[in-house]
Amino acid sequence: MDIADRLTNFPVGAAVTLGDLTGDVHPCLARIRATEPVSWLPAIGGWLVTGRDHALAVLRDADSFTVDDPRFSTARVVGPSMLSTDGDDHARHRAPFVGAFRHAVVMDGFEAWTAKKAGRLLAGHLAAGYCDLRAVLAAPLAVGVIARALDLAEADPDRVLGWYRAIAAGVEGVNAGSDVGDGTRRAVADLRRAVDRTVADSAGSLLAEVAAGGSLTADELFSNTAVLMFGAIETSEAMTANALAHLLGSADQLEAVAADRSLVPDAVEESLRMEPAATLVDRYATGAVDLAGVAISAGDLVSVSLAGANRDPTVFAGPDRFDVSRPNLNLQLAFVRGPHTCLGLHLARLQTIAAVNAVLDLVPDARLDDDFQPASGLVFRKPATVPVTWDPTVE
Repeated sequence: MDIADRLTNFPVGAAVTLGDLTGDVHPCLARIRATEPVSWLPAIGGWLVTGRDHALAVLRDADSFTVDDPRFSTARVVGPSMLSTDGDDHARHRAPFVGAFRHAVVMDGFEAWTAKKAGRLLAGHLAAGYCDLRAVLAAPLAVGVIARALDLAEADPDRVLGWYRAIAAGVEGVNAGSDVGDGTRRAVADLRRAVDRTVADSAGSLLAEVAAGGSLTADELFSNTAVLMFGAIETSEAMTANALAHLLGSADQLEAVAADRSLVPDAVEESLRMEPAATLVDRYATGAVDLAGVAISAGDLVSVSLAGANRDPTVFAGPDRFDVSRPNLNLQLAFVRGPHTCLGLHLARLQTIAAVNAVLDLVPDARLDDDFQPASGLVFRKPATVPVTWDPTVE
């Protein structure tokens, strides 16, 4: 199928702009999903998959839909890693890190520490009666946790956050068709020096142990560290900001969770369903393949919309409603499925749960400001700020 035929056969997708995919994307995704669940979008130069069943088919089939392609944005910024390889090579990149991120290891090493950290971050702002929860809680908590997990040498939270912002901007730019900028290159070089120092000077750290294992080169150790740091901060900061915004913006759901704190994990899962931190997952067709009756050519970009899949009305009743009592929350795809399921999902969930509990404990009367603006972003979606107020005289 040539480009002209694609434009003719997929008129809804052909009319979509990058702006449609960046702001309030959900009405746009609903239109595409209802009429062209696998659609050609000139705006992204590829296919967009919005139905959950078709999304799963792509995510689970690395033989037909691969990340191992020169166009893959993260690899262009930091080099090949577990995020941009498939098959045996992917397993080799991923395996040395798996043990450190298992559920039991994460809970044992981080549960108490993360809860205390979240409380300390918020406690310093109690007397003010207002703050931006993304800036004072979501971002520093994400940075602190991954810096501790990796034990990065001489990497204070502000520097780590700066590296992350620059690398994230670089990945966003590549996805939008730009070259990797100088700021991103400097951040990559600074992070590389921190990784090398950690390996050399921090015996017993995760990075030193992986290096000692010998299965990865120094370049591969760096690239995997970069994607772990990038993924951990991006996923966790956005998860926390989105979850707090969803919960504090829904009075009835907030009341239910405050009355029954066992619902906090469900609130986090429902927020992930409503607004995945990373909304687009890119794959490339390894050969000609049929997907939902659509003929996809070898080499075509196939982007899975996790945001679209997570609001598929054939799976989630009333998909645009934030409902912490939803019975099938385990079907949301925010952490992907298949061989590239997020390695740090347990650590990310733990942080967001800790942040929500800290807010409920310390500022139970917190409410979103009227000027709050919802999440936005082409690939990575979170609100610019989560401004909240509370009565500082209430204890």
